Amino acid sequence: MPGQTAPDGADVDHARTEEVLGAVRTIITQVIGEDYVQEIDIDMDTSFETDLDLESIEFVALGEALTAHYGSRVDLAGWIATMEVDEIIGMTVGQLVEHIVSSDG
Repeated sequence: MPGQTAPDGADVDHARTEEVLGAVRTIITQVIGEDYVQEIDIDMDTSFETDLDLESIEFVALGEALTAHYGSRVDLAGWIATMEVDEIIGMTVGQLVEHIVSSDG
């Protein structure tokens, strides 16, 4: 199978991470608007607070969109509830992507 050359699964994990990152980019674009996102290169280091300036209502919409796309196994509100305030403020797209990938189990 292409992309599954590493015995430790690194290629498979990388491919899954890239797939989820693409989906998360699309969902963020739908939530905050294409005009705003055009000016931002959303990658794993993109901050929800500093770079995207997401409002709390947009986080709710993001959570709903993620649940619609991935099902109940990706519970954004539940995951955020486990964080300290400074962790939430510093949260990146990459952390969300990693959370989704780890929820694939």
